[in-house]
Amino acid sequence: MPPKPPIPPERWAAIRLFAMDVDGVLTDGTVRIHSDGTESKVFSILDGMGLTRLAKAGLATAWISGRASGSTTARATELKIPHLIQGRTDKLAALQELAAKLGFTATQCAYMGDDDIDAAAIAWAGIGISVPAAMPAPLQAADYVTARPAGQGAVREVCEHFLALRVGGSS
Repeated sequence: MPPKPPIPPERWAAIRLFAMDVDGVLTDGTVRIHSDGTESKVFSILDGMGLTRLAKAGLATAWISGRASGSTTARATELKIPHLIQGRTDKLAALQELAAKLGFTATQCAYMGDDDIDAAAIAWAGIGISVPAAMPAPLQAADYVTARPAGQGAVREVCEHFLALRVGGSS
């Protein structure tokens, strides 16, 4: 696939809501199911710091996951993610409902995903984002594909774009 053209700074600056999938974006897509039925996931500290800085800069964040997970709830609680939507496979509808509730237009939303169920939300958002190992549909729909892999700072990479255009930068 040919490289994506750069996104103009004014498009990054217009974003007020950064929503993202969880598995395959905030994690490497692995879910560990233990013999007692519990699960665990690995989240990047880099991504967590980026999301914390976004909140301090006034950007709304949301996680929209197709499956409900205690690990996701625990991490979202720890990071004080204000909008956690789980068990929704229609990511576009979930994103549009949240944007309407918050009073945002598509051009004020960014969405990051990695699988087929994310592609429509990626295409709808003002900035659609994916990760290098994503499925073909989200890669095709994305305006921006991160250099860093999922679960290893890909979300932080995107956060840095937003922070660079806000007063106070990323410090």
